[in-house]
Amino acid sequence: MDTPRYVVAMVSHGAPGDTFWDLVRKGAEDAAAKDNIELRYSSDPQAPNQANLVQSAIDAGVDGIAVTLPNAEAIGPAAQRAVEAGIPTVGLNAGMNEYAEYGLSGFFGQDETVAGTAAGERLKDEGAKNVLCVIHEQGNSSQEARCAGVKEGLGDSGKVELLYVNGQDLVSAQATMQAKLAQDPGIDTVFGLQAPVAMRAIDAVKDAGSDAEIATFDTNAELVDAIADGSVKWAVDQQPYLQGYLAVDSLWLAKRNGGTIGGGQPVYTGPSFVDASNVDKIAEAAKAGMR
Repeated sequence: MDTPRYVVAMVSHGAPGDTFWDLVRKGAEDAAAKDNIELRYSSDPQAPNQANLVQSAIDAGVDGIAVTLPNAEAIGPAAQRAVEAGIPTVGLNAGMNEYAEYGLSGFFGQDETVAGTAAGERLKDEGAKNVLCVIHEQGNSSQEARCAGVKEGLGDSGKVELLYVNGQDLVSAQATMQAKLAQDPGIDTVFGLQAPVAMRAIDAVKDAGSDAEIATFDTNAELVDAIADGSVKWAVDQQPYLQGYLAVDSLWLAKRNGGTIGGGQPVYTGPSFVDASNVDKIAEAAKAGMR
């Protein structure tokens, strides 16, 4: 491409082995290849470390920064320093309610409360009464908002209980879910907040002798197969590939012509539902790391 070569840093809170972030990164890489951008991706699930990564990008003099804000109070000030340094900076995935406070020019993701509420309403329509909402990153405000939304959507027709697991240790997460299901046979739905945890929930339900059904936020190729074979009922899809792609593309526009996407308002990439009725349509894209 006959355009200037820019350097863009993407700094996420993705944990090692979380396939969700592979999709975000794939979108970012595809946009970078199209736009003649050198993409520098880094991540750390610990908020202070993530803030340090943002500062390192500022110190390196990058041309743009895309950052997630799972803990806006800890990471937002670093992002604000990037803005003050004249570096185009946008948010993605986490921090939709806070990004503007720190001067970020755009945001790409879903409103987690809205998405959770939609999921809760669907569970209500399906007759769920006792939902276990599994949080895999304690302290992540986006995950708390999802479960709060599920509770709001379910309303008085049922109850939602939170279960905290270690998303960086899926064997441990499975054991924690299994123990809870064995302890409370009345749980009729396990609701995961990421695909790898939902996949572990399949075995947890089986090994606990539970009849609970499984639904989740987010997809990957394995999860798409699980929806197709009925192991998982459905997933709330926020299109992580699109989040990464749009974030990088927006920074190219900001550098190229001062353009903005969304007029300072968040650009929604979800939620939508993936279930047996439409899973075949996205299966090929999922195998390619795009859904």
